[in-house]
Amino acid sequence: MSENLTGKRILVVGGARGIGAEIVRRTEHAGARVVVAARSGAEVRIDVTDETAIAVAAESLGDFDHVISTASAHHDVPVAALENDKIHAAFAAKVIGPLLLAKHFAPRMPAGGSFLFFSGIVGWKPKPGTVVKGAANAALAALVTHLAVELAPLRVNAIAPGITDSGAWDRLPDERRRALYNGAAAASLAGRVGTLDDVTDTTMWLLGAGWVTGETIHVDGGTRHQ
Repeated sequence: MSENLTGKRILVVGGARGIGAEIVRRTEHAGARVVVAARSGAEVRIDVTDETAIAVAAESLGDFDHVISTASAHHDVPVAALENDKIHAAFAAKVIGPLLLAKHFAPRMPAGGSFLFFSGIVGWKPKPGTVVKGAANAALAALVTHLAVELAPLRVNAIAPGITDSGAWDRLPDERRRALYNGAAAASLAGRVGTLDDVTDTTMWLLGAGWVTGETIHVDGGTRHQ
């Protein structure tokens, strides 16, 4: 894959670890000038649930060609155990955060610029205990179509990964993580879990895909079709 982002400025929100960190590495390698932002552990502090923080960052950081956000907040419990504040936090990170990023950064972006957000397979593959995550991910997919129309000619897209060996599951005990990966591989038409390259290859393509906007690209090995 040809990757040339020389001279492009890219903001990666959630770029301190996992998929975000690999996106930072790949885009920098392709010549971009990348600013990494997160709630903590990054050069710039941006909490996507805090509009003031987003507005201050947009004012102080200058113009960007691309804005990417992998931010999320999970509340994976059965319906009977749902907590109102955690429901709001999940939607704030996944849906309201992208809206606020668009509000404050879009006016500073060139016509060929783009936003890229991250949804996820659970928005299309419901299972017990993930109703909040699933609804938020599906809402984000709808959001990008509306933003693409309103912000044109800026492009707005999303990536919806399946289960990916990105480090996000490393907190699980080895046995549980292996069981998760084995189950995900069995449920995938490709017969395996995703890799960081699977997701970042798609990211790099979308950054340069000037005729693709308003789309959610599924990088899930066909799992949603099983």
